[in-house]
Amino acid sequence: MAVISRTQLVKELEPGLHALFGMEYKRWEREHAEIFTEESSDRAFEEETLITGFGAAPTKSEGASVEFDTASEQWTARYVHETVALAFAITEEAVEDNLYDTLSKRYTAALARSMAYTKQVKGANVLNNAFSTSFPGGDGKPLITTDHPTVAAGNQANEPSTAADLSESSLENAIISIGGFTDDRNIPVAVQARKLVIPKELSFTAQRILKSDLRVGTADNDTNALRTMGMFPEGYVINHYLTDTDAFFILTDMNNTGLKMFQRRPLKTSMEPDFETGNMRFKASERYSFGFSDWRCIFGSPGA
Repeated sequence: MAVISRTQLVKELEPGLHALFGMEYKRWEREHAEIFTEESSDRAFEEETLITGFGAAPTKSEGASVEFDTASEQWTARYVHETVALAFAITEEAVEDNLYDTLSKRYTAALARSMAYTKQVKGANVLNNAFSTSFPGGDGKPLITTDHPTVAAGNQANEPSTAADLSESSLENAIISIGGFTDDRNIPVAVQARKLVIPKELSFTAQRILKSDLRVGTADNDTNALRTMGMFPEGYVINHYLTDTDAFFILTDMNNTGLKMFQRRPLKTSMEPDFETGNMRFKASERYSFGFSDWRCIFGSPGA
C-alpha cells in the first residue's frame, strides 16, 4: 500500500507557504447529466426488456371473426453496477508535522477530483464505444449502427449509410432519418431530435451551423432552416471526455427509454487510523452503471 510520507511533502511543511497547485484545478463536472437520464437502484443490476406492441389493425369483414395479435418480449438491456473506489494513506509523522492542518483536506479534495473524473469518463465511454461491435446492446448490436434488427420492420439504422462529418446537410439528413424511425412492428414513432452532443473540436462548427441566421458558407440569402425551424430545441453541448474528434451525436426526445445512469450508492467517504503504523487512511467509493436501452434515443456519425 502506497503511503504519503514527509519526504514527499517537503514544500507542504515549509512555514509561510501560501498555496500549492495541481490539486486545485477546476474540472468539467456532471457533463454526463446532459446525456443520461439518472435513476436510482437498490439491486446489483437493473434490466429493461423490450416488449413489442401490435401491428396495424386489419379490416374485419362483416360476420368474420376478429383477428388476434400477440405482443412478445424481445431483448433485454442489463445495467450492471460497478464499484468505483480509491484510497490514500498519510503517515502519522506527516500528519503531526503539518503546520497548517491542511494536508488531509488537500488530498481529500484530490480524491474527490479523481472520483468525479472517473465517472465522467465512464459515462462518455458509452458514446466513445457507440460504433464498436465489441460493446453490443440488448439487440446484439452497437448503440449506433445501420442494422438494428426488428420483429417486422426489417433492419433499422441510427447511423448514416455513409459516414459524414458534422455539417448542415449531415444534420438535415439525420433529422429526416430520425423522423423515419418505427417501432418493432413497423408503426411510425413520434420522435424528434432535441440536442447535439459534440467533442470540443467541433464547437465552432456547431455554433456556426445552429446559431447563424443565414445558411453557413453560401453567398445566397437563404434562411438557416435548422435554426428557424427549431430542429434542436436544446441546442448543442460539448463533452470534454469524447475521444473521437469528428464524431457527433444527436439525442432524441426518447430519453426516458434510452441512455441511462443508475445510481446504486452515491459517493461515500470514510477515514480511519491504522493501529500498527499510526497512518491515517482515507477512502472514497461509489456504485453506479451507465448504459442504454432503446437505440432510438440517439443518432450518430463517426465522422467521414
